[in-house]
Amino acid sequence: MAGARGVAREEAILLATLELLAEDGYDRMTMDAVAARARASKATIYRRWPDKAGLVVAAVRRHAGGAVEAPADTGSLRGDVLAVLEIMRASLTGQDAALLLGLIAAMRRDAELARTVRGQVLDDKRQILGDVLERAVVRGELAAGGDHGMFAEIVSALLFSRLFITGEPLDEAFLVHLADDVLLPLLDHHGSAR
Repeated sequence: MAGARGVAREEAILLATLELLAEDGYDRMTMDAVAARARASKATIYRRWPDKAGLVVAAVRRHAGGAVEAPADTGSLRGDVLAVLEIMRASLTGQDAALLLGLIAAMRRDAELARTVRGQVLDDKRQILGDVLERAVVRGELAAGGDHGMFAEIVSALLFSRLFITGEPLDEAFLVHLADDVLLPLLDHHGSAR
């Protein structure tokens, strides 16, 4: 696919893939349906992506959970953690819940898709939270050597559970409660008072 027309065609195919994944789930989504939704030929799709998994991986890489940057340094671990929680909440609630749930179900059956989604979701969160925790180490608020990966996994799990399992509000009050009463004590935070 070359030129502006090729780029537009690719974009239409990838967006159709995500829409159908959210509507039908990975198992029921077909290349025929993607072609019909994108108004593209199956030959065009198969020239670029040899199978459904490859197409879904490309769509996820392009559109689902794009790279997120760590927030600006607020000057305190608490402020930084709250800023990260806000970014994660916006990212999680901004994505189509059906798409996320469809991806999670498909990840159990497709290793390449699972690696990509984990890279888009958990690895980015680990990096952002790792940056924030390193700032706190430099400021003397945390001891060096903490398990940043585990911390990111806990944060992601709690937000995911709140949004998809309990259905309770993922609002500002919850983020403050999560930071102050769960995450900062978990880190054994020695910073300044709230």
